[in-house]
Parts: sequence; C-alpha cells; structure tokens
Amino acid sequence: MGISLGIIISAGDPRTAADLAALAEEHGWDGVFTWDGVAIGTMDTYDPWVVMAAMAMRTERVRLGAIVTPPARRRPWKLARETMTLDRLSNGRLILPVGLGTTDDAAFGNVGEPTGARARAERLDESLAILAGLWTGEPFGFAGRHYRFEPMTFRPTPVQQPRIPIWPVGAWPHERSLRRTLAWDGIYAQIEGPDELRQVVDWAERAWPAATRDRRWDVVAEGNTPAGDPAAAIAVVADHAAAGATWWIESNWESGTTETIRRRIEAGPPRPPG
Repeated sequence: MGISLGIIISAGDPRTAADLAALAEEHGWDGVFTWDGVAIGTMDTYDPWVVMAAMAMRTERVRLGAIVTPPARRRPWKLARETMTLDRLSNGRLILPVGLGTTDDAAFGNVGEPTGARARAERLDESLAILAGLWTGEPFGFAGRHYRFEPMTFRPTPVQQPRIPIWPVGAWPHERSLRRTLAWDGIYAQIEGPDELRQVVDWAERAWPAATRDRRWDVVAEGNTPAGDPAAAIAVVADHAAAGATWWIESNWESGTTETIRRRIEAGPPRPPG
C-alpha cells in the first residue's frame, strides 16, 4: 500500500489555505492539514475548523486535520459537534490529531485554563473518552475529575465508523505519552529521525495487546524535505517508511510562507517506489 503523504498549510488566510488544499489534491498529496492555535504572539491565526471547512469544500479526496488540537482548552462536547460536522461536510475525511497543547498559546494560562502537564493530560484523556461516547449517537453521560454531565444524545453520527480516527501525540521515550496512543488510532510521533521511530514501533509491538492488532494503527512522522531535490526528499521518506511510518507529514514551521508551501506542493509528494 505504501506510505501516505500529507502537507501542513501553516501560512495564509482561509481562502488561500483552501486554494492550496485544492492544489495539493491536484498534485497527488494524500492529506492536507492546518494548525490549531488561538493567540500565539502576534502571528496571524485563523480558526482551524473554519479553515478545514473551506478546505473540505474545495477538495474531494484528501484527508483533513489540524496539527494538533489540544482538547484541554476546548469543551469536549463542543469539539464533538465540530468534528462530527466537519466529518459530514467532508464525506468522512477528517482525522483528529491531539496533544497537550503548547502553553505559549495565551488561550491557556492567560485566560485561566490549566497549564500544568498533568492537568492537561487528564483533560485530554477525559475529552477523548467523551468524544468516543458522544460520536456513537447513543445516550452518553460522563463522570470524571474534570468533566461531568448527565446522558445526552448527539446525532447525527460521524460518517466514519466506528469513529473519526484519533492520533494522539506520542513523545519518545515517555511511557505515559506513548501508552495513550495505543488506545486510539495512531501515534503522531515526536521523534528525532527514523532510528527513534523504529524504537517507537518496536515498543508498540511489545506493548500492544494482541486483541487490538486487527485494526489499523497509524505511525505518523513529520519533517521537511527539499522541493528542489526529489531524490533526496524521497530518500528521507523512504527511511521513515522502512522504520514503520504509515504517514509522512511535510511541515515547515520555521520559514514556511504561502509561496514556499505552494512550491513544495507543486513539486509533488515525495513518494517512495512501491
């Protein structure tokens, strides 16, 4: 089947992001992603759900998502509605990468949201349980440390069943972070190169209960490859694929502009043979 190839559109307004998403689909990319932030310094920031809705309306095939959503600063029942709606709008193309979130975002401490790693991790775990419960379309209530509510029914359900795929961030070699990913649909791996990725995959093979091996568990690696050197770009991705990656997400957080992202899209996905 080979490795799936996505790209993060980290610059530009919603119209530009939608244009670039359509261009990425035209050039053979498998996924187009935006990013989730509220107030990080003075940088231009747009709501990811509006951006992804614009992308969904301009595309038909590529998977969509935001790198990464931190449920600790969202209300999980609202997130359940947003994700279901976008999955319906895109005809079942949404992926939900999630993590603790960066406290550089003023939408944490500056507005009174918890900033401690433990509190954010607890809220993340409770939020994921709530999403999975509400997405069923059956009456669902919850009683946790941070969230409590009586049963309520959320309909319609997402297009994707049994649920919208969830990719928690997994930071090697932190056991708790890694183990969280095994309960869901993949790992957005925080690693340094293919050698560490291979260690993550080896760890998962040892830690994963045998009963869950019949479902897909994506291994997602992120990095930056040169648009002007296709052979070098393919070699980087091939090394990660050999280490066990099922997705490569092209990113340029430091110097990405709409023009550099456009050039990388037009250069085509660095797809290894086979």
